Amino acid sequence: MSPVTLALVGSGLRGQSYARHAVASGLGRVTAVAEPDPYRRAAAAREFGVPPEHVYADWTELAAADRRPATAAIVATQDQLHIGPAVRLADLGYHILLEKPMATSERDATAITEAAERNGILLAVCHVLRYTPYTRTLRKLLESGAIGRLVSVQHLEPVGWWHHAHSFVRGNWRREDTSAPMLLTKSCHDIDWLIHLFGELPDRVASFGGLTHFRAEDRPAGAADRCLDCPLEPSCPYSAKRLYLGCLGDPDKEFWPLSAVTEEHTEPAVLDALRTGPYGRCVYAGDNDVVDHQVVTMEFPSGASCSFTMSAFTPMEHRRTRLMGTHGFIDGDGSTLRVVDFRTGEERTVAADPGAGPSAGDGHGGGDEALTEAFLTAVATGDASVLRSDAAESLATHRVVWAAEEARVSGTVVRLTAPSSPRPAPPEAVATA
Repeated sequence: MSPVTLALVGSGLRGQSYARHAVASGLGRVTAVAEPDPYRRAAAAREFGVPPEHVYADWTELAAADRRPATAAIVATQDQLHIGPAVRLADLGYHILLEKPMATSERDATAITEAAERNGILLAVCHVLRYTPYTRTLRKLLESGAIGRLVSVQHLEPVGWWHHAHSFVRGNWRREDTSAPMLLTKSCHDIDWLIHLFGELPDRVASFGGLTHFRAEDRPAGAADRCLDCPLEPSCPYSAKRLYLGCLGDPDKEFWPLSAVTEEHTEPAVLDALRTGPYGRCVYAGDNDVVDHQVVTMEFPSGASCSFTMSAFTPMEHRRTRLMGTHGFIDGDGSTLRVVDFRTGEERTVAADPGAGPSAGDGHGGGDEALTEAFLTAVATGDASVLRSDAAESLATHRVVWAAEEARVSGTVVRLTAPSSPRPAPPEAVATA
């Protein structure tokens, strides 16, 4: 099987990760790069051996090329910029690996889905949690009837105090108007994964949460606007100086999170970035407005229920899930599954190799690598069954996220009307009793 040729559209940290997994697997070869940042564009072209004629400053240049330089594209631009390249490249016949979220609005996500369907191309949204060894083990237990019928689930996404400060207070995902609600940008992974476990879409959704800590009201007396100037920095849990200087010398941490701060991994470069850039700002003196905690409650047509909690105020760890069934109970921590059988009283522990750590820098527990390989295999063989979701299914689970966010903002329970097609209709808010 010859390697699939790939155009890398957006060579930031996520795009680089998928491209590197593709090359390392032997299933893919990067033959074009489209990236507006000149440093990243040159670095990607050099790393992947892309010839100059296929190095583009923008995806529009790639789309305008006389001949397609690749069979498939990795679209990993900033979230609000997915719509342009995804639709145009689908119209040109590229198969697409699309970083999550699909888009930041339902209208754009629907347009992307329609483009994939009308052109008959493969489009896989990077819902990497579906592909981890842990998920495969858990799904086998559920499908085997180990705990009977699934009735209720409690699920926690521990974002991590420093990760939240990095990405959602100082970083690119800190504001809804320049990115999207945090439930979409961070936790569409989790909503999609939970629906994958239940095997059905919810019909009612409620949600609560907000921004309670990373704001001016919680700023300690005497705190400076920047960590480098702050007398409280040594004892602050969100010290940018401690976080980013502590990455130096560790290749994994230099790739992420440090590369988001500066491409030059030296102490002077880090200090300069903290002096002048967004990652050195006090977490209580920024322009962030996304939530720092949120709870989502879902009720399914089968009568099953689920509660999901996302919180900044945790260590950064694997997700934790409790699954309650008619005949048993499973308690999972991302690497092992404690299974209790009500019928026999037996209790056992099932090892589920996490593959790697939970962060983007670790490959999301092996999910990044497995998704990339599945996508490339599907493109090479034409067998879409190796993918665990398609564009329509991803759109459906994204719609649940938008329904939950509507519920949080409006203070209502949102009912998702029964779908007349594989995708549910737009949510309709109903008053909370």
